[in-house]
Amino acid sequence: MRVHRVVLNSRPGKNGNPVAENFRMEEANLPDELNEGQVKVRTHFLSVDPYMVDPQLVDGHLSYFLGAIGLPGLTSLLGIKEKGHITVGSSQTMVVSGAAGACGSLAGQIGHLEGCSRVVGICGTDEKCSILVSELGFDAAINYKKGNVAEQLRELCPSGVDVYFDNVGGDISDTVIRQMNQNSHIVLCGQISQYNKDVPYPPPLLPEVESILKTRNITRERFLVLDYKDKFDSGIVRLSQWLKEGKLKIRETVINGLENMGVAFQSMMTGGNIGKQIIHVSE
Repeated sequence: MRVHRVVLNSRPGKNGNPVAENFRMEEANLPDELNEGQVKVRTHFLSVDPYMVDPQLVDGHLSYFLGAIGLPGLTSLLGIKEKGHITVGSSQTMVVSGAAGACGSLAGQIGHLEGCSRVVGICGTDEKCSILVSELGFDAAINYKKGNVAEQLRELCPSGVDVYFDNVGGDISDTVIRQMNQNSHIVLCGQISQYNKDVPYPPPLLPEVESILKTRNITRERFLVLDYKDKFDSGIVRLSQWLKEGKLKIRETVINGLENMGVAFQSMMTGGNIGKQIIHVSE
């Protein structure tokens, strides 16, 4: 089988701008028969992005492009900017569920950077709570598997909740929404507690909770980061700058070996990761 591929033809040189002539198209042969362990794929779309030319954006940590300086980071940043409605100096309180995950661990930090005066995370272990507060700059964290979440929220958010970055849905989100203020905002990032259930997305709320949204004028709109592609470039630059300035701390959970993809996916879906779950395939 004859196929086409694009290869690097030349480099633009120091301080040079990439031009079309730096790349060339060439033909290659693929075997008609597959050997055991091989797969054949057809490419439908490719992405070209500014961060593809400059590992310095992440200080050499290429895996960051899969997390904090990639779609999870953009989801957290743009979700907060587009749906969070944070106003600097207004003493807003943000709550983040799934706060130790790929998006949640960034969202709490970004909430502070964008102007929230208090950020509280909700996660599932004492270790995660400790990391959120001691390493990632959260003001407080709640282990939802211990104690009464509603009581802890009232204690840690005495002025109520103004912005809720929702990664989980279900009972946790219902509890947070009951303590949200008038004219507050929900960033509907994910609903991981509902993904294995046969329900529409976003899942319907309890009638009582739906009534709270209407009575208090709380916004809860579906957020899709791919609707904001025109803001990706500027978002990548901002995230990278925060990283270089030490304002954005990044955590990853790395599992070695492509053969462990299933293990890594299961771990991620059940909260086994802190930060972005990464599979390290090769050097």
